[in-house]
Amino acid sequence: MRSHRHSIEESEDTGIDLAPMLDFVLNLLIFFIITTSFVKESGVTVTRPEALTAESKENGNILIAVRPNGDVWMDKQKVDVRDVRSAIERLHIERPEDTVVIIADRESKTGVLTKVMDQVKLGGVAEVSIAAAPPPG
Repeated sequence: MRSHRHSIEESEDTGIDLAPMLDFVLNLLIFFIITTSFVKESGVTVTRPEALTAESKENGNILIAVRPNGDVWMDKQKVDVRDVRSAIERLHIERPEDTVVIIADRESKTGVLTKVMDQVKLGGVAEVSIAAAPPPG
């Protein structure tokens, strides 16, 4: 009897399996997307009026800016006062827990501010705040 010895060399590439790491990164991405609160900015800078009774509020996810010349800005876009209601209705359906903060410049007209507040309330948001800066000192 002959003894045959077969020496089979298996060349196996050993490498790092990236699948678990990719799963972990994907889970982190999903976690951060779900837990992040997306803040809509008004898109312009305004000089807020000072108020002794100004309070700091953490909520207020929808920001609307009123410029001194009467321009209204939402989500970094200039909008007409009549379009504020439809934009608020759309945002309120997407995220019903959001509140609205109106950032009116100290030189803006009260009539425009009042019209914007009316449109926001007609859009379905009951809690509307007006931004003010605390006095210096």
